[in-house]
Amino acid sequence: MSWSFSIGRLFGSELRVHATFFLLLLWIGAAGYAQAGAKAAIMSVFFVLALFACVVAHEFGHVLMARRYGIRTADITLLPIGGMARLDRMPEQPGREIAVALAGPAVNVVIWAFLALIVGPVTQLEDITSIAGGREFLAQLAALNLFLALFNMLPAFPMDGGRVLRAALSIWMDRVRATRAAAMAGQILAFGLAGLGLLSGNLILLLIAVFVFMAAHAESSDVTMRAVSRQLKARDAMITEFEHLRPDDSLQLAANTLIRTTQHEFPVLNDDGHIIGFLDRQALFSALAHGHEMRPVGKVMTTEVAVARLGDSLDKVFDQIHKSPCGLVAVVQRDGRFAGYISRENIGELMVLRTRDGA
Repeated sequence: MSWSFSIGRLFGSELRVHATFFLLLLWIGAAGYAQAGAKAAIMSVFFVLALFACVVAHEFGHVLMARRYGIRTADITLLPIGGMARLDRMPEQPGREIAVALAGPAVNVVIWAFLALIVGPVTQLEDITSIAGGREFLAQLAALNLFLALFNMLPAFPMDGGRVLRAALSIWMDRVRATRAAAMAGQILAFGLAGLGLLSGNLILLLIAVFVFMAAHAESSDVTMRAVSRQLKARDAMITEFEHLRPDDSLQLAANTLIRTTQHEFPVLNDDGHIIGFLDRQALFSALAHGHEMRPVGKVMTTEVAVARLGDSLDKVFDQIHKSPCGLVAVVQRDGRFAGYISRENIGELMVLRTRDGA
């Protein structure tokens, strides 16, 4: 995710923090200072950090359960509104999806129960700027963990309860319809949160509402595209009319080719017609800006090329597109010679046309 940076790895997954997270800390600290001075500001910031440690634990509940089913997680990103674990995919078997979805809230329930043993049962939330000592700190942390567990179990996307709902519905209907139902519930919830945010003047609620609405829509679109992509092959989506370059061609030649075509990227082939890299417009512009017109294409191109066969499922290509650094997948024939390529843009256009036609 852009505007995020790595702070390390844990259990094989990268931990990342979005830059806006520090704006949240600054805002919380400023609010605490304005209400009760420096001590309240420091306590408020430490409380938010402790809460987000619980959020990370929640996400690792999903990550470790998914790993049991052979699903890896590239990274977890901390955002001002929570955490986001980027799993390669969600299991499509209802039982497994329910297990992965429940693992996160279960971690929060365990944290709540552990803290409740120390400070006694706590369910009431207070203003964090009123926290004066260790007991109040732990009591509010316990209450918020219980709140996180309950909020995440709301039966609406993108909450974990929405995934449980989708898994349960998919026992009786196809996955696309089940996802649409859970996404619809998520968007209704988003409108409700937005209304509460407007009535109360709560900016955080408004931000959460926007996130919930967009995430629900994205999940529904993704599952629809996945369903369509399983019916298609790489050959159905690949670009077959293109200009290609050789590794020893100059960047000036590449620039001239760019001007007379509509391509944003150029496959680079060797003399045998095999793909060895891609040169995209951004890399070309950057090199030309530094006065490297006569530099060979082979020195600038990206060599990390994802490759698919003509008969590969487009669903597989869909995954490759998301993981590819350049957002491109080369399609090759049986003998390995280059046949065409697939970009994020053209696969998106194909999905729009197919879903519109009800394919």
